[in-house]
Amino acid sequence: MSMTDAADRFTALPGAEDLAATVVALEEHGFSVEVADGPDDARTAVLARIPAGSSVMTNTSVTLQETGIADAINDGGRYESARNKMFALDFETQAQQMKAIGGQPDYALGSVHAVTRDGTLVIASASGSQLASYAWGAASVVFVVGAQKVVPDLAAAHQRIYQHSLRLEDARAQAAYGQHSYVGKVLEIHQELPGRIHVVLVRQPLGY
Repeated sequence: MSMTDAADRFTALPGAEDLAATVVALEEHGFSVEVADGPDDARTAVLARIPAGSSVMTNTSVTLQETGIADAINDGGRYESARNKMFALDFETQAQQMKAIGGQPDYALGSVHAVTRDGTLVIASASGSQLASYAWGAASVVFVVGAQKVVPDLAAAHQRIYQHSLRLEDARAQAAYGQHSYVGKVLEIHQELPGRIHVVLVRQPLGY
């Protein structure tokens, strides 16, 4: 598959019926869901869920940057930024403290790389640094997800990661860090205790 074909396949927005069916499936799997029209609505929805003073970890995410959520959390002064607190430490000597701060906040924010129509969330990572908080560590998790990430099934989710998301993340990593990215770990969340994970699906392409 060429890069153009992959981009077309994995950036197209789902129809209204597919989006509605995905919302129902996610709710059946224990996720709470709301649908936002655009980035500003998504940011408003996310910030409205988080009480002032909460510790909040904004995991590395193009979507959080595009929506302004990362800046609102880390620079707004309303919340305790776990990210700022974590990166004030020295990774060489304080790595475990950094992991504890980033892995066990009140709220972990981020995105996913794919959402299957039958209600599974799929997240890829190089190091896995954000996955522990998503799977268990954070008291609450909020994912902001562009609707172009809805895919038919897990096979398509994995294809989306390797044929689309990784290519774009690799380019970003080279520009930002001077090194290539890779898929080191993949988290699939099939079911969740009701109330812990909230998904904001946005009717526009966001992130990759």
